[in-house]
Amino acid sequence: MPRMCGGLGETSEATEEIQKICESVKAHAEKEAGKPYEVFTAKSYASQVVAGTNYFIKVHVGGDDHVHLRVWKKLPCNGGELELTKMQQSKSHEDPVEYF
Repeated sequence: MPRMCGGLGETSEATEEIQKICESVKAHAEKEAGKPYEVFTAKSYASQVVAGTNYFIKVHVGGDDHVHLRVWKKLPCNGGELELTKMQQSKSHEDPVEYF
C-alpha cells in the first residue's frame, strides 16, 4: 500500500545507510544522554516524508538497553544535513518504533 505523504512508514530492519545516519548523530545523542555509548547499533527504523525525511530509529546501546532517535534529513536544496531532533531513552528491544 502506498505511503501517505506525512504518514509514518512501516518498520523495517536497519540498513547500512541507517547505521551511517546513527553514527553521524552519535556524539549528539551521547551529549543528550550525558554518557558515552560503546555500542551504538541501529536495529530497526521507520521513516516519514516531510520537508525532507524523519527517521525514527531503534538503536541498541549495550546490554538490554536501547534508545529511539528521531533524525531529520533535510532536503538537498536545504543542505541535506542530518539533525538529531529528539531522543527517547530507557527503551527495550520489544518497544515498537513509533512517532514521537
